[in-house]
This record gives sequence, C-alpha cells and structure tokens, in this order.
Amino acid sequence: MVTTEYVRDALVRPLVDVELERFLILPCGIDLEEFNPTVTDGVKDRYGLPDRYVICPGALTHSKGPQNVVAASQEYAELAPTVFIGAGELRSQLEQELSDRGQFLGFVSREDKAFLICAATLLVAAPEKKEHFGIIYAEALAGGTPCVAYEGGGVDAIVTPDVGVLCQRDPVALGRSVRQLLEDEPTRGKMALQARRRAEERFDMAGLGVELERWLATLTR
Repeated sequence: MVTTEYVRDALVRPLVDVELERFLILPCGIDLEEFNPTVTDGVKDRYGLPDRYVICPGALTHSKGPQNVVAASQEYAELAPTVFIGAGELRSQLEQELSDRGQFLGFVSREDKAFLICAATLLVAAPEKKEHFGIIYAEALAGGTPCVAYEGGGVDAIVTPDVGVLCQRDPVALGRSVRQLLEDEPTRGKMALQARRRAEERFDMAGLGVELERWLATLTR
C-alpha cells in the first residue's frame, strides 16, 4: 500500500520487484468537517488579517522551503500578503527577509490552522525535496483553497490543473504563478469549487477507510 503513484514507481518498485496489480494506492485522508470552506470561525478578524492573503503552513526549516516562498513573495506582494504558520529555526532570518510583505503567526492550534487554510485565498508551498504526498495540499483542497506549489513528487497526484498550479522548482516561477492566480478571480473561483469536489471524491477520510477495509479483506481470502 502506497499513498501515490510516485511512491510506487520512483521509490518502491526500483527496490522491490512487485507487480503493479498488487499495489493499493491510497492517499492520506482528510476530515472534511474540520477542513470546510464554510467554517472559518472569524479567523481573519482574530488574527488581524486582510480579506485576501496567501498562506504557507509548515515548519520553518530549510527542507520545508519557506525561504523559497519568502523569495517568491516579491513577485506578488502588492496583491496579497503571505502568512506563515509554523515554528522553526529560520524564523528570525525569514522575518527580516520577508519584511512588510507578510507576517509569521508562529505555532497555532490545530483548529486555527484549519480555519486559516480554509479562509486563505491561495495556499503556496515549495519544499526543497520532492515529497511522498503533501498533506497540506489535500487539506487546502478540502477547504476550497487553490494551491500553487513546486512540481514533482506526490504533489502531482493531489494538485491537478483544475484546482491549482504546479510550476518549475524556482522561486520566481512560483511567485509569478501565484500572481497569475491572484489577478484572475474567475479562475480562482472555479478552482475553489473544484478543489472541494476533488477532496470529497478522493481524500475523504471516511471513504478511504472503507476502501482500506475492502482491500484488507481481499488479503484474507
């Protein structure tokens, strides 16, 4: 059992000779009640955020790539600030580099993390290495928040062209992709609706649990 075709084809099969039909591709599941575009609990007012902002959740470490998002923000800062949630050793350095183009909220509760993602205009992420899956993208889709991210790895199985943009692994390209969506409200609106639909169809925790049970049952026959 693997979370994406990327894990199966790039990481497992080169090491273990297993037939394709023996694999179950089962993505990580999302609580669709926790991440819901209609439930944001006044989070913008509580954190003093503008109506439109770009969110980047995750640890402030080099591997998670917040430095790439800080650099990318130069391409779209006048359209929306970038809000970072998470803690890590790079915070002081990144705060200086980001300057007035956004803000760092630090560690927030699980509930507020969901509210902040669901209330955001876009979610952006740019990890240094290709990830196996990328749970924040699925969470964003459940919240009706389109994504902009580096291409490659498991993210390709989550962020499709109808719910976001995957760009080359370069901060300038990332920033320009964010800018393009910020300037295109009709496309963002369509992506937001499709994002929630995709999460309901592919990343619903309850539905994935049923699928796993069915697969496990076949192993005992």
